[in-house]
Amino acid sequence: MAGKCKKTRWSISRQFTLIFASLMIGTIAFFLLINTTFLKEFYIRNKFKAIKMAYQSVETATVNSALDSEEFDKELNNSVLRYNIDIIVVDVDSQTVKYKGKDLEAMKLAIWDRIFAGGNNENEEIIEQTDKYRLSITTDPRTGIEYIEMWGFLSDENIFLMRSAIQSLEESARITNRFLSGVGAVAIVLGIIITLLLSRKVSKPILELADISDRMRRLDFEAKYTGKQKNEIGLLGDNINKMSQALENTISELKVANVKLMQDIEKKEKLEEMRSEFLSNVSHELKTPISIIQGYAEGLAEGISQDPESREYYCGVILDEANKMSTMVKRLLTLNELEFGEDNVNMERFDIVTMIRNRLQAAELIIKQNDINIIFNENMPIYVWGDEFRAEEVFTNYLSNAITHCSGEKKIEIKLECNTPDVRIWVSNTGENIPEESLGHLFEKFYKIDKARTRDYGGSGIGLSIVKAIQDSIGKQCGVKNLENGVSFWFDMEQAQT
Repeated sequence: MAGKCKKTRWSISRQFTLIFASLMIGTIAFFLLINTTFLKEFYIRNKFKAIKMAYQSVETATVNSALDSEEFDKELNNSVLRYNIDIIVVDVDSQTVKYKGKDLEAMKLAIWDRIFAGGNNENEEIIEQTDKYRLSITTDPRTGIEYIEMWGFLSDENIFLMRSAIQSLEESARITNRFLSGVGAVAIVLGIIITLLLSRKVSKPILELADISDRMRRLDFEAKYTGKQKNEIGLLGDNINKMSQALENTISELKVANVKLMQDIEKKEKLEEMRSEFLSNVSHELKTPISIIQGYAEGLAEGISQDPESREYYCGVILDEANKMSTMVKRLLTLNELEFGEDNVNMERFDIVTMIRNRLQAAELIIKQNDINIIFNENMPIYVWGDEFRAEEVFTNYLSNAITHCSGEKKIEIKLECNTPDVRIWVSNTGENIPEESLGHLFEKFYKIDKARTRDYGGSGIGLSIVKAIQDSIGKQCGVKNLENGVSFWFDMEQAQT
């Protein structure tokens, strides 16, 4: 796999862990603060409420003369046990009427203190006072224990005292805080470990997606997200895979378009170069025949020669040069069509032997006029694939050159070599060899070995360029080599199965 995405200092795993730890610490600190600050007040309020409920229960029982009933006794026991309240009721003779609690003697002493002291206690904080009772927080002078206390008179003039110790509350709060701190510390450690494990499980696919996106940044689209999650991460992974495929397709299309653009630019540059070369060569090639035509035309116009025979000669030269110009222009147009791919190749199966014999028959007159001996011994059909019209043009060009440059024994030999998958056609003529330094340039446009001789033969240096362009259009080779007593040109055609 390509290079991994580098880990960030504040990874998601670390952030989750830090957030969880902060929340846990904050929550525990909040509970400790609440426990320390408000627990006592909350506890006292609940004790006040419980003592008032107990008073109402005793008062009701007194009014209903049910103070000694079994049902009330059961109810009072529940209140005492549930809220840790001591209750004592005495009559005007200080005789105990009702008692529920842990220490009867302490309760008697406490109620006597209230009766004989008139209820005054310098360590008392009065919370609520009516004509029937006083609710306060007070400290017992004998034991130093702090109580929530209510005392007063019932409807039957009996005296009551209810109280609940609160001295242990602060110690309980401290114990609770220590316990909460210990449990909280353990919870924080376990929570951090669990959060790290869970956050890594969550962050792993995210890191995988980050790695994929980094590879996409470097135009590597091989990596794909393979997670099976059905949540938002899975949806993101699926979208990244689709985006990766879309980017790969788009970049591929852009590359294809870029290659095509480069080809178009190259073709345009080549077109401009060929156009410039074409104009230069055409102007060069036309300059001589135009000058000749102009010269002979001026001679005729000025009446240099008055006899009909001379005028006929002048006109013949003008017509000959005009025909040469016309032929050269047609060949240039054909060459341009081939080079620019504007001439469609019509691939067909045909007999190359029949085509050669037809061309030899068409050239029979000029062959006899030049007293040339043609050697072609093929009689059986040989089928090839190609554009028959263009193949005929290639052969005609070779034959025309062979006739033009044939000398010595005045012999032209045509041979066919069947070398699967191609057939090679040779056109050889006796005569002078081609200079070795010129062999590699013969198929170049407007190249001429001997310009003076070429002018005599009417050549323009275009014919062999057309041969090369035709062969290139069908993806086949052509060439030339010197023989002992002459020159041999060749071209290849694809052999067709008979």
